[in-house]
Amino acid sequence: MAKRTPPEILAKNTVAQSRLFTIEALDLRFSNGEERTYERMKPSGRNAVMMVPVTAQGDILLVREYAAGTERYELGFPKGLIDAGETPQQAAERELKEEIGFGARKLTPLKEVVLAPSYFSSKMTLFIAEDLYSEQLEGDEPEPLEVVRWPLAQAEELLTHLDFSEARSITALLLTLQRLKP
Repeated sequence: MAKRTPPEILAKNTVAQSRLFTIEALDLRFSNGEERTYERMKPSGRNAVMMVPVTAQGDILLVREYAAGTERYELGFPKGLIDAGETPQQAAERELKEEIGFGARKLTPLKEVVLAPSYFSSKMTLFIAEDLYSEQLEGDEPEPLEVVRWPLAQAEELLTHLDFSEARSITALLLTLQRLKP
């Protein structure tokens, strides 16, 4: 397949802004002369991490936290933004301590994923976290997170759990199961 030339960006304009988000319109001209305007979240330059913690007893650790987008509590894996100057591994270690009270002596990168690349550019690095040890750091959550232990041997059942619906958590789980297959 021939390599395609990306469209030319004719203009970038901010069309909406909130305290957290900036929506940008891109006027594009494709190589065939077609012109279109696409809207996206303006790149923030901040990426994120998500970890699948696996205990020595063969459980995975999830967190249940409120998600404003769905207006309900969701079950997923610990996650968070990478702070300035941090590597994804350092951010993963910090977020584990903040959200579930454990560090990991072994972090295995699974994949870097993008959620809805037509609209977002931020990347999330997925990890398996193993050889856990107890250590708590102060987090930034508005309420304590509920930590849920789930037997790794029954992890596929999570796929039918109503509260376990975030695409990044599902991806992380499937990649973990694939990686940990005997």
